[in-house]
Amino acid sequence: MLQVAFIRNNKDQVIKKLKKRNFNADSIVDQVLKIDEQRRSLQTQLDKTLAESNSLSKEIGSLFKSGEKEKANILKEKTTHLKETSKTLSEDLNTKTNELNSLLHTIPNVPNELVPSGIAEDDNEVVFKEGSIPDLNENALPHWDLAKKYDIIDFELGNKITGAGFPVYKGKGASLQRALISYFLDKNTAAGYTEYQLPYLVNEASGFGTGQLPDKEGQMYHITEDNLYLIPTAEVPGTNIFRGDLLNENDLPITITGYTPCFRREAGSYGAHVRGLNRLHQFDKVEIIRIEHPDNSYKALDGMVDHVKDILKELELPYRILRLCGGDLGFTSALTYDFEVYSTAQERWLEISSISNFESFQSNRLKLRFKSNDGKKQLAHTLNGSALALPRVLAGILENCQTPEGIAIPEVLVPYTGFKIID
Repeated sequence: MLQVAFIRNNKDQVIKKLKKRNFNADSIVDQVLKIDEQRRSLQTQLDKTLAESNSLSKEIGSLFKSGEKEKANILKEKTTHLKETSKTLSEDLNTKTNELNSLLHTIPNVPNELVPSGIAEDDNEVVFKEGSIPDLNENALPHWDLAKKYDIIDFELGNKITGAGFPVYKGKGASLQRALISYFLDKNTAAGYTEYQLPYLVNEASGFGTGQLPDKEGQMYHITEDNLYLIPTAEVPGTNIFRGDLLNENDLPITITGYTPCFRREAGSYGAHVRGLNRLHQFDKVEIIRIEHPDNSYKALDGMVDHVKDILKELELPYRILRLCGGDLGFTSALTYDFEVYSTAQERWLEISSISNFESFQSNRLKLRFKSNDGKKQLAHTLNGSALALPRVLAGILENCQTPEGIAIPEVLVPYTGFKIID
């Protein structure tokens, strides 16, 4: 959520930069500033009324002590009127504050200057490519056929147990999943991230804090009886560890990694592009999260990008990095880099990671601040990224590493799997 003071002091820049998202903010920004002016006026009146009431209360006490009961009773009548006035002002102030917050919740984050203009994913900017696309034989298969051939993933069984989008991993398929999770966690902890085991359910306040609510409410699985939500990513419980906290500058940076299953309704997702592992309702992901000093957050973002590049290099998968355009940028993000692995059998790029800097957008919602060494309190910056999301990494390994003899396991994973080939 953007800070009102930031909007007030940078009105023209906010409107201009949000146009890069194809978001016309002229009207809503004017509304925000108008309501904020009314809110501040009410706050001033309330503060003045309360101060006068407190002053009179002290004077009344003194009058009673000195025996001037008649004067004291006259002032008591005045304080009664002031209390009624302050109650009305307080109610009006709460109404305006709620009205203001409702408007602020509809405004997305202001994009960083590096974000390219554009409407949709076709306008994203390719900033890096690495790895050679393997030349597969003419009998090469997509991962869903390979999964059936080697009996390692059963999509039909998952459909029987739960429904489409809930695959069952079997035998060496399950072992490869576990190997990837362990490898990702080991890479992350070796890079200085502290491992956490996080809840898979969060409350409404947590969903709001990181921006999934109300923006993506329809995409989250909701347990209505308990008003809890299944997490769409470990970003939600991981970042909410610090909701409402006042940290010290010396605590920063805070770095977290965690493995969780992720649950997404993916409403409206149909067609060949979501076949197999390409899009699921339940999938596994290892996340990295950082709480940073504002001065260091973009350097940290570059470090996260380099970290994921190193993982993909070790997996020997061809990949590219995209800088998302304004029209494809997530609601809470100021700048996002997407990693995509090339699926040779499908002849298309598959997204496997998003790494984002939210600047102070999430921390303002979370009320996550830190006290600098000079005593000043300010909002921290939050960042997160996938390192990595498993389904499409697994799809990339199955398709790009297929040979006539079977699926060759990337060398870096062999110590984790205990086998070199799926045959």
